[in-house]
Amino acid sequence: MMRETVLSLSVRRIFAGSIAVAGMGLMAQAAVAQEAAAEPKMQRVEVTGSSIKRLVSETSTPLSVFKADEFIKQGLTTAAEVLDRIPSNTSGMGAGNAVGGNYSGLPTGGQASADLRGLGGDKTLVLLNGRRLANHPYDGKSVDLNIIPITALERVEVLRDGASAIYGTDAIGGVINFITKRSVNATTITAEAIMPRGDGADEKRVNLSTGFGNLATDGYNLFGVVDYHKQDVMTSQQREFSKTGVIPSHGLFLTSGTTFPGNYGYGNVRGNPGAASGCLPPFSVPSDDGKTCRQDYTRLIDNLPEQEQSTFFGKGSFKLGEDHNGAIEFLHAENKVMSRTAPPPQTGLVLTSASKYYPGNSGGVPAQAGVVGQDLSVSWRPTEAGQRRINSKGTADRLVGSLDGLIGGWDYKAGLSHSISKSSEDFTGGYVQDSGFAAGVLNGTLNPFGLQDAAGKAYLDSVALRGQVQSAKATSTGLDATFSRELMDLPGGKLGLAVGGELRREKSDFYVNRTIASQAASSGLSGSLSTNGSRNIEAVFAEVRLPVQKNLELSFATRFDNYSDAGNTTNPKMSLRWEPAKEVVVRGSASTGFRAPSLFEKNAPPSKNDTSNEYSDPFLCPDGVPANLPGSKPLLDCNLQQFKLQGGNKDLKPEKSKTFSAGIVIEPVPQVTLAVDYWNIQLKDKIAPLPETLIYGNPVKYKDLFLRNPDGSAFAISNFINNLGEVKTDGVDLSLTLRAPRSDFGSFTFTLDGTYVHKYAYQVERNGEFDENVGRNVNDNVVFRWKHNAALNWKLGVWSATLAQNYKSAYTDQNAVDPEFKQDVSSYSLWNLSGSYTGIKGLTLTAGVKNLLDKDPPFSNQGTLFQKGYDPRYTDAVGRAIYLRGSYTF
Repeated sequence: MMRETVLSLSVRRIFAGSIAVAGMGLMAQAAVAQEAAAEPKMQRVEVTGSSIKRLVSETSTPLSVFKADEFIKQGLTTAAEVLDRIPSNTSGMGAGNAVGGNYSGLPTGGQASADLRGLGGDKTLVLLNGRRLANHPYDGKSVDLNIIPITALERVEVLRDGASAIYGTDAIGGVINFITKRSVNATTITAEAIMPRGDGADEKRVNLSTGFGNLATDGYNLFGVVDYHKQDVMTSQQREFSKTGVIPSHGLFLTSGTTFPGNYGYGNVRGNPGAASGCLPPFSVPSDDGKTCRQDYTRLIDNLPEQEQSTFFGKGSFKLGEDHNGAIEFLHAENKVMSRTAPPPQTGLVLTSASKYYPGNSGGVPAQAGVVGQDLSVSWRPTEAGQRRINSKGTADRLVGSLDGLIGGWDYKAGLSHSISKSSEDFTGGYVQDSGFAAGVLNGTLNPFGLQDAAGKAYLDSVALRGQVQSAKATSTGLDATFSRELMDLPGGKLGLAVGGELRREKSDFYVNRTIASQAASSGLSGSLSTNGSRNIEAVFAEVRLPVQKNLELSFATRFDNYSDAGNTTNPKMSLRWEPAKEVVVRGSASTGFRAPSLFEKNAPPSKNDTSNEYSDPFLCPDGVPANLPGSKPLLDCNLQQFKLQGGNKDLKPEKSKTFSAGIVIEPVPQVTLAVDYWNIQLKDKIAPLPETLIYGNPVKYKDLFLRNPDGSAFAISNFINNLGEVKTDGVDLSLTLRAPRSDFGSFTFTLDGTYVHKYAYQVERNGEFDENVGRNVNDNVVFRWKHNAALNWKLGVWSATLAQNYKSAYTDQNAVDPEFKQDVSSYSLWNLSGSYTGIKGLTLTAGVKNLLDKDPPFSNQGTLFQKGYDPRYTDAVGRAIYLRGSYTF
C-alpha cells in the first residue's frame, strides 16, 4: 500500500523543523528513520511538487509515495493496477477497454490511463523521472500506462493537488511521477506467476536487470532492465457473473436486434422465421413481443483480452567533473492486445423473392404470414464468420539526455527529450466486406436464416475483411532547464529561489485506412477519417520559498505558458506550512490551472460512428414502438445502436480551474501519525461531447441534434466536442499510520489511506443545472463517496507479511429501463495476503493470494461497456489467484 508518510530523518524531528509529506504505504515511519540513521549526512533532493532543492526533512509538499517493494509484495503487475490502489485515482480499467472500445468511434488500443479526482485523464499529468512522455496517439489527451517500465521503478510519487504552476497547464488534477532506480550495480533475475482459481487470465512475467559502475568512485554507472509480461484471455463464459446480458431477475435484457437467425422487416412489419421455435438459445432469444429474435452478444466476448507486454529501460550516468553529472536514458515499450467480440452485425440487407432463401421458397426457410413476394429488409449476424478479432499494438520510445550539477552557487538541471507513441489496429478475423456481403444476400448466395451450404461458406470466406484499419503516431520533443539556490537569510532560514523554462513541440498523426474501414460498419470505424496537427509550447516559471519564521514557511510559484494554437496563460500558486507545535503541522495551498484542448480535440474531422449504448429513435420508434412515419425502418430504429456524428472543434476554449487545499498532520506520539487534507477544485469550460444518454433521455430539448436523411430516416445525432459547463468537487484525504513497538514477535505497522468525496457537481452545458455524481452512475461515470486502502504489515528477521484491503463504497446503478429494477451496486472490498522470505543470500521468495475471499464483482445493470452483469472499470473479474515470485541477485 502507499503511505501517507513523513519524509524525515527522525519521526520526532518532523515537527522540529520539517513538514509531513502526505502519502500511503506499507513502510513504517520507523523504517525511514532507520534508513536515515545509516547515513547521517542529509542530502539535498528535489521532490515532486517543487523545483527548489532542499533537505528531505524540510519538505512541505503533500505527496503520496508508493515504493516498488510494496506493490511487488501485493502482486500488482501493471502501472494501472498500482494506481488503482490510490484512493484519489478514479480510473481502474486497463486492457479490458479494448473489448468493443472501437464501436463508439473512439478507439482505445487497449490504453490504460490515470484520472486523479475524477476530472479526466487529460487533467492528470504523468511523468517518468520528472519529464513528460508522449500521450497516447488516439486521443492525445493522456499517457498510456502500459508503457511505464514497472520493473525498473524505485517508487511512484503522486502529488494530489494542482501543480500547473510547476509542471504545466495539464496538471489540474495532480501529478503522477514514476521514478526509476538511479543506479544498478548487480544482476537480478526475476520470475513471477499469477494463477487464478478459474480458467483464463493466467499471468507470467520474467525480467532481468543488470548494471555496473559506481558513480561516486568510478565516475559512471550503466544499467538496463528487460521485462516480459503476458496475461491470457478470459472470456465472458469463464465467469458465472458475466455469461449473459439477459438476467430477468434484475430486469436486464441487454441484447442486439441484429442476430442469427436474421430478423426481417417490411413497412412496419417485423418477423423472424426462427422466432416461433424460440430462436437459437442461448445465443439468440425471443424479443418481448415474440415476433423477432435478439442476440445475447455478451456470450461471445472477452472479459479480459489477451495482452502481451515487453519493455526495455536503460540508463547511463556519468560524472563530468566535481560538480556536474550527465545521464542518458532510453525507454522502449510494446503493448499487444488481442480482443474479441461477437460476430459482425449486418443491417440494411435486401432479400428479394428471387432468392431460394426467401421465406416459402426452395431453400428450406418456412413461409411467413404476410410475406408474399415483397422485398425484405434483413438484419443478420453471420455467426459462421466467427468472432470479430482486433489486434492492437502500441509502442513507445523515449530518449533523454540530461545534465545536472552546481554552477556559480546555483543548482541546475537541464534536459533534451524526444518521445514517440504509436498505435495500430488490425482486423484479424470475423469482419466482412459490407458491400460484398450485402451482394451475397441480394443475389441469393447467402442464407440469412440458417447455416450456409458449400457455396455460401465459400462466398463468406471470399468477403472476409483483414488488414490494418488504422494507425496513429504522437511525438513530443522538449528542452527544459531549471536553476535553483538559497539566497538571503530570513528569520526562519534561507530564502529559496528557482527559475526555469521549457520548450516543447507536439505533433500528432491519425491515419484511417478507408479501403478497409469504409467496408466495416460493424467496427464502429466506418465513418472515421484521418487527421493531423501540431503545435509549439513555450513556458517560463519561477518559485520562491520564504521561511518567514522558524515555524512558518510561505511558497509562491508562477508559470507562463504560450500555446501556438490556444493562446497564453499565467498560473500562480501559493502554499504555506505552519508548525504551531512540534506535534502539529498545518498546511494549505491555492492555485489556478489551464488545460489547452488536445490536438485531437481541435483537429479531429467529422466522423460517423456507433453510439456506445443501444437506443430507440425517440421520434421514429417512441418507447420502442415503430411509428408509421416517412423514413421509418423498424429494424434499425428500435432498440439498436444508433449513429452519432463526432469530431473536433477548432473554436474550443481552454479549460480553466481554481484549486484550494488545507490540511493538518498530527503526531501526538511517535507511534501515531494522522494526516487530514481538505481539497476543493472548480473547473469551467469542461471539454467533452454531450453525453449521448442525455441526448436520448431528453429528445424534445435536443431535437435539433437528431439529424435526418432527405427521406426522413435517421442519419445520426450531432455529438461534437464542445465546451460544456462547470465541475465543482471537494472532499477529504485521510491517512493514518500506527506503529507498534518492536518485540520478539516482530514489528507491526498499520496504514489506512482514504478519500472521501463530499461533492462532485457538474453541468452538462453552459449555465445549466448542476447534477450530483457522488455515489451515482450518471452519464456512464461513477464517483465513489469513499475509497480506501488499508494494510497490516509484519516483519521479523528474514520473514515479512502483508494483509491489504482495497475498498469502494456502494453507489446507485445506471438507471434501469423498468423502475422496478432500479438498484444500488453494493460496496466492494478486495483482500490480498502475501509473505516474503529473504533468508538465503541474494534470493527473495514471495507468495500470496490476490482476492483472498474470492469476491465476485457486485451486479451492475450498466449497458455502456460490452462486458455485462458487472462493471469492469471498478472491479476484479479474475477472482482468487495465487501469486508466486522469485528473485535472485548476484
